Amino acid sequence: MSRHEKMMERILGGSADKNISFGDLRSFLKGLEFVERINGDHYIFSKEGVEEILNLQPKGSKAKPYQVKQVRNLILKYQMGSSADD
Repeated sequence: MSRHEKMMERILGGSADKNISFGDLRSFLKGLEFVERINGDHYIFSKEGVEEILNLQPKGSKAKPYQVKQVRNLILKYQMGSSADD
């Protein structure tokens, strides 16, 4: 199982939202072909075909749990990471 697949399982599982590293979440979103812009400590992710924009900020070295939930909701809404998306 690849690192990307493991991260997908952790995010979709929902039990480790406060233990996900911010760097891992950034890499994961880039792997889903999100475009990243940085403005101060705000990391803004967008993707063609996705209406929502993700605005993430680190909390130390971790991602904020509510922002991991936002990522999870987008993955489910747009069915990202499925074999049809590849």
